[in-house]
Amino acid sequence: MKSQFIRDVSNFMMMKRYAKRTIRTYLIWIADYIRFHNYSHPTTLDSSHIEAYLTQLAVRRNLSASTQATALNALVFLYQKYLKIDVAKDLDFVNSSRPRKLPVVLTIEEMNRLLGLVSERHFLPVAMLYGSGLRLMECVRLRVKDIDFDFKCVRIWNGKGGKHRVVTLADSLIPLLQTQCERVIQITQQDCTVPDYAGVWMPHQLAKKYPSERYSPQWQYLFPAAKLSIDPESQQLRRHHIDEKQLQRAVRNAAYDANIEKSVSPHTLRHSFATHLLQRGADIRTVQEQLGHTDVKTTQIYTHVMQRGGNAVVSPLVSVTPPK
Repeated sequence: MKSQFIRDVSNFMMMKRYAKRTIRTYLIWIADYIRFHNYSHPTTLDSSHIEAYLTQLAVRRNLSASTQATALNALVFLYQKYLKIDVAKDLDFVNSSRPRKLPVVLTIEEMNRLLGLVSERHFLPVAMLYGSGLRLMECVRLRVKDIDFDFKCVRIWNGKGGKHRVVTLADSLIPLLQTQCERVIQITQQDCTVPDYAGVWMPHQLAKKYPSERYSPQWQYLFPAAKLSIDPESQQLRRHHIDEKQLQRAVRNAAYDANIEKSVSPHTLRHSFATHLLQRGADIRTVQEQLGHTDVKTTQIYTHVMQRGGNAVVSPLVSVTPPK
């Protein structure tokens, strides 16, 4: 749906500096909500219509609780932020009962096989997904300045929920990262010779406060795109970061070549990072901080996939003789 109303909502979110992914996601659910109610304008609908829509997401479409919650957030934004209409705080709808899936985790041996078959171009970012427990977008959005070689850590800015955190850096990746930083410096020097080059994208307030830093090597993306491109927001020539779809394909292809029959994605490497830390005796609070989880209950799910069973409990059944 590309109606004027949807375009107006999109422009409003852009003016409010919402993340591009958030804008795209919210517009999908807002458009779906309007279609569900036969293209009625949201101002003609009330809380009962929101309840009916959310209920059918759970009952008819069998969507997960997290997906249903995202749809609710989109509608709350639509009414309260954009239309300035209050939404009932006690909405009465059927919550999704679809159980949360256990995370897919690779063994250390499987992880080594996968990394050994990742293409050379994508090895370093894929290795960092596992070595530092990064989310996919956290990895591709890394800047050169975010790598601290002295303290052997990686600084994550504006992660999920807009939170910052510091994560560990694998010693084995330091030489490769140093080489990558030198490569970025060379690319930046070449880019600065291009007449229309406007420097790397920077957060809006920082771009105003430090206008010259967009040409600084420290602010460049650690994993830059192969070529310059036009920024769709500013219409200026910039070098963006590597496309996340490249890493998704790289991980999927390496898992296939390694004959790993599990469903493997970049997020699987983050799950494996957390599980392997717990297996090695790391405190669950430490793992929680590394992953950036708000609630430790989110981190506790990894105890259910450890090799020794849920919460590392060892079964009392030691040996058994099958009947003849």
